[in-house]
Amino acid sequence: MMHRLEIVADAGALAERAAAWILEQTAAREGPVSIGLSGGSTPKRLYERLASPDWRGRLPWGRIHLFWGDERFVPADHPDSNQGMVRQAMLGQVPIPPGNIHPIPTDGTPESAAARYEEALRRFAGTRPGEPLFDIQLLGLGPDGHTASLFPGNPALRERKAWALAVIGAKPEPRITLTYPALDSSRAAAFLVAGEEKREILARLRAGDPALPAAGLAPAGTVTILADQAAVGP
Repeated sequence: MMHRLEIVADAGALAERAAAWILEQTAAREGPVSIGLSGGSTPKRLYERLASPDWRGRLPWGRIHLFWGDERFVPADHPDSNQGMVRQAMLGQVPIPPGNIHPIPTDGTPESAAARYEEALRRFAGTRPGEPLFDIQLLGLGPDGHTASLFPGNPALRERKAWALAVIGAKPEPRITLTYPALDSSRAAAFLVAGEEKREILARLRAGDPALPAAGLAPAGTVTILADQAAVGP
């Protein structure tokens, strides 16, 4: 998979550039725009930027649909919830219709929640036949090369049919993740990478290291790496 690399000065500039990138992708679409969200501190800074007074009026929130790439199996008000983080950082400040927000369920069992999220994804996909599931996919890059909750050595990496799976045992808490088939159905994807501690793993991603789950992604459209200088190195 070939990546297009953009380097910015620091984490603040990364949030600004990522916001502009989302606006560019959104402006290229006339109908509903589906966005897959990533958790983590770097995307959080982006979401806070999008909710700021000088950004929240630029996006067509009425036609944006938000989904999540993964979630910890915890209540939405739990401090580790990706949904909760996005709601606090952005959703309370922007005029998006509640029906356009599609969080991963975290009730019942992890397996039943994953099945229900897949049903929701497939219903949405049915409204746009012949098109990718996501117009925009935001991706993180973990220190072990994971993205979403696709971890090295986990059986979820081998899934080729299901769009969402429960991930048990990879981390202390159960998780639900989108699989390669769902993440690959993206018109445009972007890894957001910040900080010197990501330098080694980013270099391995750019080299296409097959041991990294993030390197196994093969989106239908373009893949951009938005990175700050600290993550890229001198």
